[in-house]
Amino acid sequence: MRNLFFGALVAASMQLFVPSALAADKTTDAIAAKPAALVADQVPDIPMAIVEKTRPYMEFRTAGFVDWDPKTKAMIVRTRFADTSQLHRVAEPRREREQLTFTDEPVRSASYAPDGSFLLFQKDTGGNEVNQIFKLEDGVAKMLTDGKSRHSLGPWSNKGNLLAFGSNKRTGLYNDIYLMNPAKPDSATMLVASTGGGWFPIDFSPDDKHLLVFNYVSITDNQLYLIDIANGTSRKLTNSSAPVAYNGLQFAPDGRLWAASDDGSDVQRLGTVNIETAMFEPVIDEKIWDVSDFDISKDGRWIAYEVNQAGQSILKIYDMQSGAVRTVSSLPAGVIGSLKFAPWGELGFTLNANQTGSDSYSIDPETLKITRWTRSETGGLDAKNNVMPELVEITSFDGEKMSGFLYRPDPKKHIGKRPLIINIHGGPEGQATPRFLGRNNYLINELGVAIFYPNVRGSTGFGKRFVALDNGPFRREDSVKDIGAFLSHLRKDSQINRRRIAVTGGSYGGYMTLASMLRYGNTLKAGLEVVGISNFVTFLENTQPYRRNLRRVEYGDERIPELRAKLEEISPLRRANEIKIPLMVVTGANDPRVPASEADQIVAAVRANDRPAWHLLANNEGHGFRKKANADYQFWASLLFWQKYLLNGD
Repeated sequence: MRNLFFGALVAASMQLFVPSALAADKTTDAIAAKPAALVADQVPDIPMAIVEKTRPYMEFRTAGFVDWDPKTKAMIVRTRFADTSQLHRVAEPRREREQLTFTDEPVRSASYAPDGSFLLFQKDTGGNEVNQIFKLEDGVAKMLTDGKSRHSLGPWSNKGNLLAFGSNKRTGLYNDIYLMNPAKPDSATMLVASTGGGWFPIDFSPDDKHLLVFNYVSITDNQLYLIDIANGTSRKLTNSSAPVAYNGLQFAPDGRLWAASDDGSDVQRLGTVNIETAMFEPVIDEKIWDVSDFDISKDGRWIAYEVNQAGQSILKIYDMQSGAVRTVSSLPAGVIGSLKFAPWGELGFTLNANQTGSDSYSIDPETLKITRWTRSETGGLDAKNNVMPELVEITSFDGEKMSGFLYRPDPKKHIGKRPLIINIHGGPEGQATPRFLGRNNYLINELGVAIFYPNVRGSTGFGKRFVALDNGPFRREDSVKDIGAFLSHLRKDSQINRRRIAVTGGSYGGYMTLASMLRYGNTLKAGLEVVGISNFVTFLENTQPYRRNLRRVEYGDERIPELRAKLEEISPLRRANEIKIPLMVVTGANDPRVPASEADQIVAAVRANDRPAWHLLANNEGHGFRKKANADYQFWASLLFWQKYLLNGD
């Protein structure tokens, strides 16, 4: 997760720091209203003066591409006009957005039936991730699932009469695979009964006789099965003696199964999986970079694919007739996603970059002409004034090469050495990428704070060897040592104030925040962790059962005495008495991944040692805040925390 970080203007004389942009407004003592679902424990009231100063940076929007409307050729995007993200239709490029869904909770994902007869979407309640599937009918959302089990929206058959989806309604734990005619929800029948792992339906064969099913064992071990829809028999397509990962699996119109896979390589190459021999044949090899996403045009002529170059996306078009590859070179440096061809050949996608915001685009694969469909608001600010990050590359303690993205404030506007906040991503199989920073641009542009996003070992995008370097409890703290290597490098930077550095992160990044506070507390001023792990044993015992075995592959099995002992040893809770610098914790009460108890126990332990531990809890959120009112308040609270403990004093 990429959450909230704050810093401020450092006086050139290095005297006591007072951030003028956050100076108290003596004309008013008004306090911002706290959303009803939030519990702010030891968090001070938010002065309206801060709300007003930050307001332009809070009012940005994004517009993520979701799907094409086959009937009208409109684009469906996910955007927010009130408190939550909803589905909107954009009839033509740059036209107004017509809101389609009006729910209290954010809409997760959606897809049209191939003939445009149905628009289905999924959402949960309060961030609990117990998703239900809905059909949008005459402006009304009609639930198609049982309202209590967990569901995942899957692919449509090519004829459009069947939807594949996952559901745990049989056992309450693992995903089974079902087929349903959305016109007759009661027609849902189970096709595959799973016994564990992460099972998901992927794609129908062109003749709709088979369904490709994916079993996620770990980030590096994915297993493929081909299911005969008529009789339910399955055939395993993966038979490699070593774990293999697959991404973006899809049947082409000619029946070939395409995939991005690291079979026979350290990185993911684009190629085909022979469904008779189960052999992967690479076609596109980007050498040291992953092919991280792709889509095939409906006529089988083009493949659009994304290359992950140290976190930055490069979009390329492969001509399946000639074998030619062309690079879309006119896109801003950033991250692309949600690639999908329309039936008429246009490619839709989302582009996320700090100087453009996050918006929906399309491209003509023949001419490479780019069309921007949405231009989202940025609170009246010009996004072109946002800084672009620089790639920082280092050698860690054991010689391992790694990198991250550093956003530096404009030195002409902010003179002198700058405070720094290190923001560690979650996962741990996530990746820091050069994205639009939203609220955090206030910290950089107005307060002169540098923000650094590292990719420590275990991050994706750098090959399967790198992503496995932190696996298990005995190698877990090597990733924490990587933060030490980045700290050592950044503290030598002539533009960084080495006396004003803090750390933050969410989920696994929350664990990394706590671990960094313990190991490097003498060089850090404070830490802010969001929905983070404080004890690996209690986390594994209390995370939702359907996730437990998947997480044991990454962290270690707490049922094995030797591993349990090591997991306890490296858990921040065990050494909470050594946390000497101030802490802030942000929690979602309905979090199914990292239970709220992880936050409760670290807050209690730190406070027992008479150390500051602010705690912001949302009773209507899960793994991170998704409602705007809550996210705004979280940002303001973090500003107060950094102001008090990072920026003021010696």
